[in-house]
Amino acid sequence: MADVLVIGGGTAGTIAAIQAGRLGAQTILVEAGSQLGGTTTTGGVSYPGLFHAWGKQVIAGIGWELVTSAVELNSDKLPDFTKPTGRQHWKHQVRLCGPLYAALAEEACLKAGVQLRYYEFPTAVEQTSDGWKVRLAGKGTSVEVAAKQLVDCTGNASVVGMIGLRRLREKTTQPGTLMYGLAGYEVGSLDMKALQAKAAAAVKAGALKPTDFNNNIAGFVRSGGGNAMHVPDADSCTSETHTATNIRGRQSVLRILRFLKEQPEFAALHIERMQTETGVRETFRIVGEATVTVNDYTRGRVFDDAVAYSFYPIDLHVEHGVKPEHLKEGVVPTIPLGALIPKGSKNLMVAGRCLSSDRLANSALRVQASCMAMGQAAGVTAALAARTGTTPLSVPLADIRRSLAKHGAIVPKS
Repeated sequence: MADVLVIGGGTAGTIAAIQAGRLGAQTILVEAGSQLGGTTTTGGVSYPGLFHAWGKQVIAGIGWELVTSAVELNSDKLPDFTKPTGRQHWKHQVRLCGPLYAALAEEACLKAGVQLRYYEFPTAVEQTSDGWKVRLAGKGTSVEVAAKQLVDCTGNASVVGMIGLRRLREKTTQPGTLMYGLAGYEVGSLDMKALQAKAAAAVKAGALKPTDFNNNIAGFVRSGGGNAMHVPDADSCTSETHTATNIRGRQSVLRILRFLKEQPEFAALHIERMQTETGVRETFRIVGEATVTVNDYTRGRVFDDAVAYSFYPIDLHVEHGVKPEHLKEGVVPTIPLGALIPKGSKNLMVAGRCLSSDRLANSALRVQASCMAMGQAAGVTAALAARTGTTPLSVPLADIRRSLAKHGAIVPKS
């Protein structure tokens, strides 16, 4: 039995569970993998952001608490947020140790009384008169959990789909990325023009694919890999599509390594780090009680039911690269509570990239700091709904905002 059942221990779900637990809700967090953190940890994007906009902090709360704890404990350094980044927004992303963040998030869950269930996933979801009955399966386990409130933080709105509520998906989704780092060569000694010609010849011969290096081998080797490759048709919705996505990501790594090792200047080339999974940027979005459009986002609309800020460029990746569209100075978008509630639902919320939004707005909303803020808002709302025996849409907005502020979140003023 649980007051709040959170499915998915990624960027948003971890924060949602901690927040619900800190409010005294009996909380269960279910994660299909082996650790918390999602994109920040398993996905390898160990530089979450953006928490600051135009010289001031706009996202704080539990996510910021964990991020800064990871930085401090590992003797890392925060960026200088007083320095404007211009169009180089990544300068305000916070570099941290992903595995350490996962451990700190786990510790915070345990201190909040959250029951963690790794290696499990829902196989059936049934609505009851006072909440939900969810069947969970995992390694040697099959259990049924009764919950007053359900929060879908799977990234794919998987639970929403199981229930039969409407979801949206593009015919062509953004490519994914397998994060890894290369070393053992000197960038300054490379003949980039010759290397580009060799890469083009390798693509023509079928030994390389343009997506292996985002069609820019010079940029790829300068960055040492990292976020400089794409995996087309990346999909994490089912075990079959997720398997295929991970295989394509690792095959891409093998192709680029074999190509570069053929060049004398890369004789000492080696992998310094490599993630176990390909990160996925886009699958399903819910149809919510409210929808964030790209116009809402780029003009900084303050929704009447805004519960969090978001800040990031419009960041739609295509097969061969990405060109971010930065917001106009002073613009800080907001996230409405209604975008976290599937239309027509009761006792159900989502948080993370599957919120109700159009595709372009989603390309900015999906980033880590924004998802952490959504997770905290969902955790507060679900816990208050469970406590008062109501549904999220009926929880007084003033109570949600008051509780968020009490727990360190920055709440938009409408």
